[in-house]
Amino acid sequence: MKRSLRIGGAFVGLIIGAGFASGQEILQYFTSFGTMGLIGGIVATLVFAFLGMALAQLGSDLQTTSHKGVIYHIGGRYIGVILDVLITFFLFGVAVVMFAGSGSTFNQMFGIDPMVGSIIMVVLTIATLLLNVKNIINIIAIVTPYLMTIIFVILVYSIFTMDISWAEADAIAKEQPSAAGNWLLGAILYVSYNLAAGAALLIVMGGTEKDRKVAGLGGIFGGIMLGALIILINIAMFVKIDTIAGMDMPTLELANQIHPAVGVLMSIALLGMMYNTAVGMFYSFTVRFFAPESKSFKPALVVVGIVGFIASLVGFTDLVGKVYSTMGYLGFALIIAILLAWLRRNKVKTA
Repeated sequence: MKRSLRIGGAFVGLIIGAGFASGQEILQYFTSFGTMGLIGGIVATLVFAFLGMALAQLGSDLQTTSHKGVIYHIGGRYIGVILDVLITFFLFGVAVVMFAGSGSTFNQMFGIDPMVGSIIMVVLTIATLLLNVKNIINIIAIVTPYLMTIIFVILVYSIFTMDISWAEADAIAKEQPSAAGNWLLGAILYVSYNLAAGAALLIVMGGTEKDRKVAGLGGIFGGIMLGALIILINIAMFVKIDTIAGMDMPTLELANQIHPAVGVLMSIALLGMMYNTAVGMFYSFTVRFFAPESKSFKPALVVVGIVGFIASLVGFTDLVGKVYSTMGYLGFALIIAILLAWLRRNKVKTA
């Protein structure tokens, strides 16, 4: 159970930076559909749990240290190449977005120059990656209970200070910009987008566990925790939609409404989420090309880190931002491939 929770917590820690950092993602994919967005959160929980289990078990079965082997196993010789290129690009792109985002957060919190803030995050990321993968999983998992606690406090506060009726909140929520045409598509796209970013490290995490049942349970736990976060944040923003509508960082706004000190704690959580995601994405990207035990691995970390830092300063994040909207749709191919591979694998084991 402990090993499964460690994998599940790391799965959550990996994805929260890309999918939960500002609250804007939950707003556009769930809250903007009003009451039906709550149903969307339940659907997303179930899909996250199943796909998390499938990916972790595939990683455990193949005992891989890189996502490459599993991706080619899932997609075959030809589709595997396409999935590999897409995932590798997204890994680097999301890591660069985290570097740039941390620079902005340091600037907003402490008045530090964004470039300096980005350098701090790059240095922390590289230093962390000099540890082995099991230590990385432990570090990434640490922030999850901290974030869950802050989100729960915000939820309780939001519910007890709700100033409008449910019907009024529903109407205002539906006026907010949506990332999809309906609540069901929004839920599936959200899972797909996050999975495209997080699949690689979840596969590697599964590969650290020889017992496929333990690995699979870890994926399920991670999916349930992600779903709980989606639902909690969604409810908190829904009941306070009249005060956070139009805000770039709605979760931070809710935290500041409670007390400035809570706002600081939430800001720290945001940085922690960005750090988690940067570490996970950066590690998965680097091991795609260099084995962790090779002599080239550590020098490659430094070189890729420098390239990532430069990319975060020259507008690369704008490019990635435009690509983000397509990640969900491209992720559908990955989801279908994962499902088929998992079914084939289980059919062989039960035969």
